[in-house]
Amino acid sequence: MIYFNRRTITLAAIALGLVSMGFAANANTLKEIQSRKKLLVAIDLSVPPYGMTDSAVQPIGSDVDVARAMAKDMGVELQIVEVNGPNRVPFLMTSKVDIVISSFSVTPDRAKVVAFSTPYSVNQMVLGASKGNTITKLEDLVGKRIGVVRGNLDDLELTKSAPTGATLVRYGDDATCNTAFSTGQVDAIVKPAATIQALAKSMPGKNLEVKFVVKVQPLAIGMRKNDTELANWINTWVEKNTSNGQLNQIYTKWMGLPLPDMNKVAIEARAIAQ
Repeated sequence: MIYFNRRTITLAAIALGLVSMGFAANANTLKEIQSRKKLLVAIDLSVPPYGMTDSAVQPIGSDVDVARAMAKDMGVELQIVEVNGPNRVPFLMTSKVDIVISSFSVTPDRAKVVAFSTPYSVNQMVLGASKGNTITKLEDLVGKRIGVVRGNLDDLELTKSAPTGATLVRYGDDATCNTAFSTGQVDAIVKPAATIQALAKSMPGKNLEVKFVVKVQPLAIGMRKNDTELANWINTWVEKNTSNGQLNQIYTKWMGLPLPDMNKVAIEARAIAQ
């Protein structure tokens, strides 16, 4: 297993550069993967339980398991390229990776730039705070400092819905945001429900708990547009492993609950991406 250190690339600058160069996605990525016998997958290893490292500093998590299963079925080696939230799309669009499997939510803005697979999982974004904090709804955020990752779904959703008087504190990655909460720099954070559960165990002194749901979002595999052959292969793989229960088994292993009706999730994803 191989993975690389993070590198920060500004999404806006990359997008402008791609537009100005008339960037065209390579439609032969599947053949390239098969030729090199290696699948390059972008995964953020700072977002438990989707991506993280174990005591031996080896990648683990639900996204890692999905990537491993896909590479195995493709008959190639898996190479994890470590990313953070803001640079997932730039790494994909500059061909540093073949695909993104990294708690990658389907959003209208992303759909303008990348192609999404059929959803393989879901992401329930929740607001977490200490048990002693009386936050129970959006209106209770007035006068509070809420940590989010700049440009991620938590930032986008809370920017739209947070009441006047709430302060969003934006960080460059999940690890920095998590540290801000653990050190008392912010009153609350917005993360996937499973991440809040994992963080609660890692920082017991904070008494972190879920306060309310901010957003439920389909998760899909990110690909470059016009990679038709690769998209067809991946969509077939997702549908097959949804039907045979493998994706549900992976999700349940890490999240502690089963996947919802993925047919409904797929319909929602298509509506979001239009």
